[in-house]
Amino acid sequence: MGRRVNVIGVGMTKFAKPGQSEDYHVMASKAAHLALGDAKIPYEAVEQVYAGYVYGDSTCGQRAAYEVGLTGVPVFNVNNNCSTGSTALMLAKQAVEGGIAECVLVLGFEKMEKGALGSKYDDRESPIAKHAQTMLDVQGFAQAPPTAQMFGGAGREYRWKYGTKKETFAKVSEKARKHASNNPYALFNTRLTVEEIMASEEVFDPLTRYQCCPPTCGGAAAVVCSDDFARKHGHTSPVWIAGQAMTTDYKSSFEKSLIKMVGYDLTVNAAKKVYEQAGLGPADVQVCELHDCFTANEIITYEGLGLCGEGEAEKFIWNEQNTYGGKVVTNPSGGLLSKGHPLGATGVAQCTELVWQLRGTADKRQVPNAKVALQHNLGLGGACVVTMYRKD
Repeated sequence: MGRRVNVIGVGMTKFAKPGQSEDYHVMASKAAHLALGDAKIPYEAVEQVYAGYVYGDSTCGQRAAYEVGLTGVPVFNVNNNCSTGSTALMLAKQAVEGGIAECVLVLGFEKMEKGALGSKYDDRESPIAKHAQTMLDVQGFAQAPPTAQMFGGAGREYRWKYGTKKETFAKVSEKARKHASNNPYALFNTRLTVEEIMASEEVFDPLTRYQCCPPTCGGAAAVVCSDDFARKHGHTSPVWIAGQAMTTDYKSSFEKSLIKMVGYDLTVNAAKKVYEQAGLGPADVQVCELHDCFTANEIITYEGLGLCGEGEAEKFIWNEQNTYGGKVVTNPSGGLLSKGHPLGATGVAQCTELVWQLRGTADKRQVPNAKVALQHNLGLGGACVVTMYRKD
């Protein structure tokens, strides 16, 4: 670990459905202006830009940044599937931590199409071919979106292993909708009951429609900097990154377990590294934004992050240890399930929510006395980024 890295500015747009959003460069630049305004600095103070997006032509990051300013600074385009935003954040953090830059802007944005995720190229090997083959070997291939089959299969494996009720998966989505009802930036603000969630059409057992994150458009931004830069611009007690790690697939990802294939071991090992860096553990965390692309993944991730023991997620959920009044408020924003999941923006939006929480400015979503926050952002193919934030 080098220099301490602070997050002095954050901002995001309200997430929208495909076809109902502004263009990518407009959403991204709006988020950037919000983050710079929050940091109380001009764009001219930024030395580098890391721009994350998945669907778009090369140099979309430049096009977005040019709406903020034309200063000639380097703009790096980042694509790491659903963990793109956190990957961009990690690269920015490393630049500041290593003394390469004093202040870096992170942009995350996505303008998505309607429907399930799909590949844009059919004339070359898919980057998730090994994952798909593992799924094929374990459960075959059905008439459902591939990612729903992967995460649904992991949920099914978890259910069979621990005897978990289907209603437990729906309970996760009920919590997400309840939290999102207090988030003006979320795509879905309407509450749903467990019964309504269970009654929605089945996508892939045990997942129903309301247990799958929607395609979403949006933008988010963050300003990260050194201690010296923060002090120079009047930030005397900023939120800072206490630990951060990325892991990619291990041999275990492709050894006959869909739980492993969708990233469980990536989560476990990234979290261990972060806890070691920070000198803190899961018991110290008050608020967490984790990658709930499907309800099954939230359940698996509770255990991967150590928020509860293996096989204890069902008890953790029904005892409401994942919400206000419990051990750790999980996805107060509504998460990917209800806030939405614009791939490139998701990790930066998670960062934004957690910075607001640690500052005590999250309004109706505020977690009381939040001092330590944990972020988990996962992309198949595969990359998992875990980040811990603190506020002194």
